[in-house]
Amino acid sequence: MLIRREAPADEPAVRAVTADAFAKQETPVPVEVGLLDRLRTCGAWLPELSLVAIGDQGEIAGHVVCTRGHVGTHPVLALGPLSVHPKHQHRGVGLALVHSVLGAADATGEPLVALLGNPAYYSRFGFRAGTQYGITPPDPGWGDHFQVRTLTAYEPALRGAFAYPEPFNNL
Repeated sequence: MLIRREAPADEPAVRAVTADAFAKQETPVPVEVGLLDRLRTCGAWLPELSLVAIGDQGEIAGHVVCTRGHVGTHPVLALGPLSVHPKHQHRGVGLALVHSVLGAADATGEPLVALLGNPAYYSRFGFRAGTQYGITPPDPGWGDHFQVRTLTAYEPALRGAFAYPEPFNNL
């Protein structure tokens, strides 16, 4: 499997993978598809941190993106959505994508990555409850599902309220 930066020509396939990954009968177009569309057109989009996993047949098997978030006024990253096509799930695609985007984020000097997700899944990547670092979620009800992964450039003085890019506020 190859993990590479998303190219403009990949957008339709990434959109389709996201739709399939989050498909539910009661929701014809998952909210993650609209979120991804809106993130692409906002100032928080970071093309160098939009990565795709290429399957054995050259198809896009998964996608992950980090966009610009903030802790107070300090720039940090927000991870998500992470999408893996159902036929590629439970085969290490998500694992490879998250490891790759964390490595890319660290290489670009980012201090931390935050996300809202399942602690049982994301703890394997070093994510911990944001409150352990003094970083609070936009919604206190998120509890331990709001997680932070510190990177090499992290300084413990970086504390405060986390803010997602604007498109996340309209979910």
